[in-house]
Amino acid sequence: MDRRLLKNIDFTLLAVVVALIFIGLLMVFSATHAKEALTHGDPFSFVKKQAVAVVVGVLLMVGILFFDYRISDRMLQFLYALNILMLLLVLTPLGSTRNGAQSWLFGVQPSEFAKVIMIITFGKYLADKESLATFSSFIGPFCFVGVPLLLILLQPDLGTALVFIFFMFTMMYTAGAPGWKLSLLIGIGVLGIALLFASHYFFNTPLPIKEYQVARLTSFIDPERDPQGSGWNVRQAMIAVGSGQFFGKGLFRGTQGRLGYLPENHTDFIFAVLCEELGFIGGFGVLFLFFSLIWRGIRIGYQARDRAGTIIAVGLVSMFLFHILENIGMNIGIMPITGIPLPFISSGGSSMISNLVAIGILVNIWARRQKIMF
Repeated sequence: MDRRLLKNIDFTLLAVVVALIFIGLLMVFSATHAKEALTHGDPFSFVKKQAVAVVVGVLLMVGILFFDYRISDRMLQFLYALNILMLLLVLTPLGSTRNGAQSWLFGVQPSEFAKVIMIITFGKYLADKESLATFSSFIGPFCFVGVPLLLILLQPDLGTALVFIFFMFTMMYTAGAPGWKLSLLIGIGVLGIALLFASHYFFNTPLPIKEYQVARLTSFIDPERDPQGSGWNVRQAMIAVGSGQFFGKGLFRGTQGRLGYLPENHTDFIFAVLCEELGFIGGFGVLFLFFSLIWRGIRIGYQARDRAGTIIAVGLVSMFLFHILENIGMNIGIMPITGIPLPFISSGGSSMISNLVAIGILVNIWARRQKIMF
């Protein structure tokens, strides 16, 4: 690797990611080592799988540094087609179902990789677009994102779909779309969803999602309405977070997850496990690391050498930001439960690999920010 490239790598960002991964491995072990039904007698089972994903992700991240982040039109078409193909295969008999969603293909979750691929291709598409000043100019970008978004909704994977919508609007705004027009569209969308739910509640009109999904999404509003059913996860997560108090109960001494009260404590609700065991101090420390990650990502986007680099960096930062806010929000009872993992902390190989690839792209953009070098 060129020494000039090494000199321009953002080692601070990499150090933050390493710290988050280490904390994640520690929390995954804490949440799973006592569950013999899941680990099949090997307390390190989940940690080993996560470590393998880290190794694969790091190798891909390093490999990305050897290539310029600016893709050609032909590469854009190839990546976009590959993305669509993966998401289509998930919906065929080759795909498998877990937790009510057909989101898996040969042991991996293509929707996790689809987010990063879409950000790269969409960033290139927007950078080449002359203007986004009119509502009619939004049709192309909406169609570009809408096709994979529809395939993800068919799984159904509402959490990932929301991530797509979030980074689509932030990237379009960065590319020059008027903020008031985007805000108007968001307002219309929120109003439409509210009317759809109100119509279902008052007139029993059908919804595009199932009843148990509705209950899961709305349980955070009033978890006491069904404390033993849809509100169970929210209540137990909040109990775990609150019981940690300031310093926590101590590493590996949490009770909510270890005794089986908190479901999915190694994935969706791992932040609750962290707060129960490490307390406010531990939770604040992780939030500080995430703040540093977001801040470095914004800095990379601001100082990118070209329009495409800025838009792609903003898209990746938006992806991380939405995951962080949504996951932590649902752990403390202020956001709906959507099954979105906490980056680098939650157990999940596909998520870990895609997140490390995203970091590799950010480092790539930063390393090539000076035009005189390349």
